[in-house]
Amino acid sequence: MIKISPSVLTADFLALDADIKKLESAGVDMLHLDVMDGVFVPNLSFGNPIIKSIKAHTKLPLDVHLMIDRPHRYIDEFAKYADYLSFHYEAGSDNAATLKRIRELGVKSAIVIKPCTGAEKIFDLLPLCDMVLVMSVEPGFGGQKFMPQALGKLSALKEECNRRGLDILLEVDGGINAETAPLAVEAGANVLVAGNYIFSAEDMAARVKEIKSI
Repeated sequence: MIKISPSVLTADFLALDADIKKLESAGVDMLHLDVMDGVFVPNLSFGNPIIKSIKAHTKLPLDVHLMIDRPHRYIDEFAKYADYLSFHYEAGSDNAATLKRIRELGVKSAIVIKPCTGAEKIFDLLPLCDMVLVMSVEPGFGGQKFMPQALGKLSALKEECNRRGLDILLEVDGGINAETAPLAVEAGANVLVAGNYIFSAEDMAARVKEIKSI
């Protein structure tokens, strides 16, 4: 079953509660929250105070994506409100120790790879993951074009998970729309992050239904 995790970064932050209610009514499965520090990626977004507020106003699981430098320093804080907590392989933390810490805190663990990172780099970390996020754009900004090399990574990760007998969610983020979503699902993705494609729809529910029917 395909899960939809729309990026809240695309929402109207002066009407965030209303936008989240629209997403709930549309039938999405999670909310994707991009935390950017202006160091690991060249952009700033929001931090834990916003996530705490969102947590208090929705029952949807929070899919918190840390695009921050040395994320191990903040895992304990973000774990207070996250249901899934992901961080980048390339961000300068001890990846295995950080994944273990996330699970110790009772949160589902996830690691993220940028377009420049091969899937094989994280094969040995898979037993510590509940989800893997493959970036299909360079992290930091919404509205970018899907990079097709993500498809090969998703296929490789799916094959490796099957070989190891691991039941791990495979998430893809960036440039997801009517054309790219079927390709990502065919390659092995079962969680799709979509921001602009969902928020730009006149009928969000119809668009979510369209993606889930793939």
